[in-house]
Amino acid sequence: MMTEQFITTSVTPLESLNSLTPYEVEKLRDASNGGLYNLFRKCALAVLNSGSQDDSTKRVLEKHRNFDIRITQKHRGVQLELVNAPATAFVDGEIITGIREHLFSVLRDLLYVGDELDQCCPDMQDGELTTNMVFHILRHADAIRPHVKPDLVVCWGGHSINRTEYEYTKKVGYELGLRSLNICTGCGPGAMKGPMKGATIAHAKQRIRDGRYVGISEPGIIAAESPNPIVNELLIMPDIEKRLEAFVRLGHGIIVFPGGAGTMEEILYILGILLHEKNTHLPFPLILTGPESSAAYLASVDAFIRETLGDKAASRYQIVVADPHDAASRMKEGLQQVTEYRKATGESFHFNWQMHIPGEFQQPFEPSHANMSLLNLSRDQPDYLLAANLRCALSGIVAGNVKEQGIRAIEEGGPFQICGESSLMKPLDLLLQSFVEQRRMKLNHRDYKPCYVVQPS
Repeated sequence: MMTEQFITTSVTPLESLNSLTPYEVEKLRDASNGGLYNLFRKCALAVLNSGSQDDSTKRVLEKHRNFDIRITQKHRGVQLELVNAPATAFVDGEIITGIREHLFSVLRDLLYVGDELDQCCPDMQDGELTTNMVFHILRHADAIRPHVKPDLVVCWGGHSINRTEYEYTKKVGYELGLRSLNICTGCGPGAMKGPMKGATIAHAKQRIRDGRYVGISEPGIIAAESPNPIVNELLIMPDIEKRLEAFVRLGHGIIVFPGGAGTMEEILYILGILLHEKNTHLPFPLILTGPESSAAYLASVDAFIRETLGDKAASRYQIVVADPHDAASRMKEGLQQVTEYRKATGESFHFNWQMHIPGEFQQPFEPSHANMSLLNLSRDQPDYLLAANLRCALSGIVAGNVKEQGIRAIEEGGPFQICGESSLMKPLDLLLQSFVEQRRMKLNHRDYKPCYVVQPS
C-alpha cells in the first residue's frame, strides 16, 4: 500500500534467518530498556533510508516518527511488517534486494550480540573478551574467510566530501579492484561509497564475480550514515570501539581519504595502536591520500599528528597526493609484506590476532559533558595513551554532530568543553577550524554550529 513517500508492506528473508525462537521474537518486540525493539527500529530505518542526504540521526528519526516495524512468525518463517517505510527502498512496490539483505543483517547481528554473546568466553580478561566478541560477531556473519591471502583494504574517509574528492576515491577503488583487492568501509556515503563503486567496475573487468564490499557500522552512527547500496556484507557492531577493532582485525591495510572529525578519530585510533611497543614490529600498511585539491588537508593532518604525537607516529603512514595508481601499488606492496610476515609467524590471514589493542582503545567512551571535560589531554603520558584520549575527544565531536544522544546533550547542556595543554589544544583547534572552513563536519554545512569549545588549560 503506497501513501505518498511511504510504503506499508511485509518482507521475508531470502536465505538466512528463516526462523526465530519465540524468545527472540519477544525480545525484538520488547520496547523496555532491556529489549531490542527501539534499537532494531532505528537500525532498520537507517537501512531503509539508504541514499538520504540528512546526516542528523535526530532529524531522520523525527522525520520518520510514524515508521514502525513488527516481527511476526508464520509457517514459512520470519516476517517483518513495515509500516510507513521510506518509499525509496522499493521499486514498483517491491523492496530492493540489497536493502532486503541489509535489513536481515541488522536483525542477525542485533539478536546475536544481544543474546549469545552474553555467554561468550566468561573466563577471559576484559581485553581478550572484547577481541573474542569481535571475532564471534564476524564469524557468525560469515565475514571470516580462512585460507585467503590478505586482500581486504579498509578505506576510511568522510561522508561529507566534495565531488572532486569523491571522484578520487572511486579512482583509487578502481586501481585496488584491478589488483584483485577487496574493499571494507564504514558502509555510508562519500568516501565510504566511492572506493566500492570504483572497485565494482575493476572487478567486472577482471571477471571477479565474488568481490567483497564489506560495510561495518554501529547503532549510534548508522542512521546518519545509512548503508550505501554497493555493500554486500553489512555488519553491525555493538559500539564504535568494537567497530574500530573489527576494521583493524579483519582488514589487512588501511587507506584514509579526506574527512572530518570521524576520520580523524579513526586515524588517531590506528596510530595509537601502532605506537604501542607490542605492535612496533607488525607490518600494517597505512596510506593517507587525496586529490591535488586536498593537499592542504593532508598537510594539516600530518602537521597535527607531528605536533601532538610526534614524528614516530608520522613514520607509520605514507602520504600520496593525486596518484591513485601509486596509492594502490603501495598498498599492494604492503599487503605482500603482511602476507610474508603472517606466513613466517604462523598468524592467520583472516583475523589479526597478534595486534595488541590496549584496553583504553576497547573501553566504550560515552560522550557527555562530564566525560569530555575529564579527558587527559596532556603530554604527561605515553604517546599511545595521548592518542587514545585525543580519539575520545574527536568521538565526542562526532556524537555532537550527528548522533541522536550527542545532539540532545548539546541542545540541553551547550557545547562540549575540551580542555588540555596549550601545546595540544592549539593544533587541535586549528585542525577543527580547518574542518569547519572546508565544510567537512556535516552535509548541511551552512547552518553548522560547533558542538565543542577548545580551551587551553
